[in-house]
Amino acid sequence: MINPFFAFFLTSAAVAAQPKPVAFPKDIKVEANITYLPEGRKEKADLYLPLEFPKDKKLPAVVIIHGGGFVGGIKDAAREINIGGNLVRNGYVAMSIEYLLAKAGKPSWPQNLHDCKTAVRWLRANADKYHIDAAHIGVIGGSAGGHLAAMVALTGPDAGLDPKEPYGSLSCQVQCGVDLYGPNDLTLWMKDSKMIGRSIKEALEEYRKASPVFQVTKDDPPMLMMHGTADTTVDPEQSKLLDAALAKAGVEHQLEIIEGAPHTFHLEPKQKDLRPIVIGFLEKHLKK
Repeated sequence: MINPFFAFFLTSAAVAAQPKPVAFPKDIKVEANITYLPEGRKEKADLYLPLEFPKDKKLPAVVIIHGGGFVGGIKDAAREINIGGNLVRNGYVAMSIEYLLAKAGKPSWPQNLHDCKTAVRWLRANADKYHIDAAHIGVIGGSAGGHLAAMVALTGPDAGLDPKEPYGSLSCQVQCGVDLYGPNDLTLWMKDSKMIGRSIKEALEEYRKASPVFQVTKDDPPMLMMHGTADTTVDPEQSKLLDAALAKAGVEHQLEIIEGAPHTFHLEPKQKDLRPIVIGFLEKHLKK
């Protein structure tokens, strides 16, 4: 049996090697490959927009963070396109981002998280241009992206993980987060993270700092977690650990265990249509 840790990275390599999987939906508008990071950074983002903005109304926005084991993945994979399309059809602006990936000898932590938080700030900085309600922004991600989505949601300024710039005057905080089958306690899930670049023995406190379960506080925004029972890459126990930490802190949260679902799925897997759950959660917390 393949070790789940190595399976995670084998999956990542396969994802990274895939060609662009599908075209963008025709019933929405996509501004592809926009620049949202400082000059010199190659990572881009895709902005998902309605064909026409509603008059005299601002839309909540959601940052989409791709998976790939912290070392691979693409912003326009089938999962991210599925999520982006569904969000726009339900009255949101969505932004699917690239972020710094770890390479051999070049860890990406905490810059990868800084990039995700900068995306939130970018949406606020460009709120007027794209008819965005800057007071209502959420985040969603799958696998490694689920981990980063949880970290964006659960780390406020006091955690010391907000980037100083760009858009340093704007808040990185989101109003809710959706974590799809992400690892939430890195001290239990892996022994050596390329993202951190040191072994857990060498950097236990850094692994804890990079784990959502150790970042939960009572003032965190609502969280939705989803995990499949057939996931052999990230054990469903990882979502249960975050569920327990949120419950202990008294944070509003929801855990959905999807019977028979594997590691990677979008909002319309064959096991269950998840759109009512995810969209319902976002409606509750981003359209107040």
